[in-house]
Amino acid sequence: MPSIPLLSPDPTRSSPFPNPLPQLLKTPSGLALLEIQGSINTPPPNPSSTSTHVGKLVFPLYNSSTPEDQAWMKKAYLYVGKYQRLTGEVQKLVKPIAIVRKNRSVGRASALNVSKMEGQGVRGEVLEIAEIIWWKVIFSNRPEPVGGEMEE
Repeated sequence: MPSIPLLSPDPTRSSPFPNPLPQLLKTPSGLALLEIQGSINTPPPNPSSTSTHVGKLVFPLYNSSTPEDQAWMKKAYLYVGKYQRLTGEVQKLVKPIAIVRKNRSVGRASALNVSKMEGQGVRGEVLEIAEIIWWKVIFSNRPEPVGGEMEE
């Protein structure tokens, strides 16, 4: 039976970008799980850009001076465009989700002695756990209309 080795996360990993999420939701790469009931209509993608701006995620009750206070989890806003706001809350996942990616580090792959594993039916690929997500931000209500400017 073919198999692919799965490595634990690299403890030295970090993101070159600042992470604006509250401490509870922070992961080294800044990933968070958003659950939206419905679909988001976005403008056509710009061919010169690799991403599309969908909106802005805001935690209005979060206070960075008291990160242990979890009252902020009861309210989160997702501003979509200039005129709609989704209201949601942060919830713990029943089962955490692991984000897996191909390992690009040749040093770690060779440390596993890939040639030895190929004899056991393992291909030359090695996977690693990029993140483990424990929380989700769920938006289950209809969007609310808001004025032309998003809250800061």
